[in-house]
Amino acid sequence: MSNNDRKQVRDMMSTPLMTVSKNATITEAAKVMRDNEISALVVTTSPRAIISSSDVLEVAADGLDPTQVTVADVMTTDVETVTPDLYMEEVAAMMTTYGIKHLPVVDDEYVGMVSSTDVTTLLS
Repeated sequence: MSNNDRKQVRDMMSTPLMTVSKNATITEAAKVMRDNEISALVVTTSPRAIISSSDVLEVAADGLDPTQVTVADVMTTDVETVTPDLYMEEVAAMMTTYGIKHLPVVDDEYVGMVSSTDVTTLLS
């Protein structure tokens, strides 16, 4: 594959980036994911954090009340991020190395999200 054929994150990322407050309930976060047909949200905190549909499933599987559990209770912190100019092959390698499915895209600030679905779409 020549460099001209290689896709960068900016070519594949989802925008606009959907976010959620760390104080939101799991029910509220799940509704944002469902309504926007996405499976992860960036949490508006520092350090960087993310909540995914897997986190929501864990709450349900543990029998917890999603109206009482907050995003802060289950979010993943110190999240890996990528820049818009990174090549998708590098994204795939990062996802494999870290065992993750979502990478927020940062260019001074959050600008989008790239997911394992984006990698799969590129390869199909």
